[in-house]
Amino acid sequence: MAAVETIAEPARSRLATVREFCRQQPLGAVSLVVISVMMFAGIFADWVAPYDPLNIDFAATLTGPSFDHWAGTDAFGRDIFSRIIYGARTALVIGFLSSFIGSSLGAVLGASSAYFGGWIDSAIQRVVDILLSFPIIVLALVVVAALGKAPVLGVDLNLILAIAIPIVPNVARVVRSAALSVRTMPYIDAARAAGYSHLRIICRHMAPNLTAPYLIMVTAYIGQAILLEASLSFLGLGVTEPTAAWGLMLSGNASDFFRQAPWMIIFPGLAISLAVFSFSLFGDSLRDYLDPRFKV
Repeated sequence: MAAVETIAEPARSRLATVREFCRQQPLGAVSLVVISVMMFAGIFADWVAPYDPLNIDFAATLTGPSFDHWAGTDAFGRDIFSRIIYGARTALVIGFLSSFIGSSLGAVLGASSAYFGGWIDSAIQRVVDILLSFPIIVLALVVVAALGKAPVLGVDLNLILAIAIPIVPNVARVVRSAALSVRTMPYIDAARAAGYSHLRIICRHMAPNLTAPYLIMVTAYIGQAILLEASLSFLGLGVTEPTAAWGLMLSGNASDFFRQAPWMIIFPGLAISLAVFSFSLFGDSLRDYLDPRFKV
């Protein structure tokens, strides 16, 4: 009986945390619902989508929104609503992986820079300054053009890397500012005096105190990664046909049929906007919830 109560207690605690978050951050709660719906649609796209996104039906070319095709069809007769659902899978996979890789690399650089200081800190910060001097889209274009394409299990690893690299310097700068205050704490000096290795001090003593800004940055940059992937796909350097991707749906002949079939641009554009706004609002709400300065 005691074991059951012990297991149930953390579950009640997590549920109470979610309820408190929803109460304090209603916009964040709404964003979380939208993100959850997107994740559900992307994961179960094979069952949720009414049509095969690759199915070409020239008899239904440029059909407007109807009960059969909720978002209309494109120039090849493909169902746009189904392609948006499958595009959610593409956007979330690339967005999550890019944000996680870029934020993790940035967190490692930022924590190491703050911990070691001296010439190591100066060298890392100069590299960060150089990367920050390039607009994020330009830096991504350079990386993806230089690396080319490397599809593995349906995911372009070079595209993910191209999106992750521009995220690194921004996260490194934020994590470094947080790590500088942690480095001066007495328990860090005590760990050094005890003879612990640098790796153990960073991982066991500094990293737990940097979790909050790291999680916030990971969440916030998912939306930016989705937007960047859509931009690269629109320019022809991201996801390619026949894979369903929101940015790809806006490129090619979509602009040629804008007056005749505006739904070809409107619905993918709404999907991109909704995803970016949801992740941005959720990241901001998570920051406000975790930051003690915003507690009432």
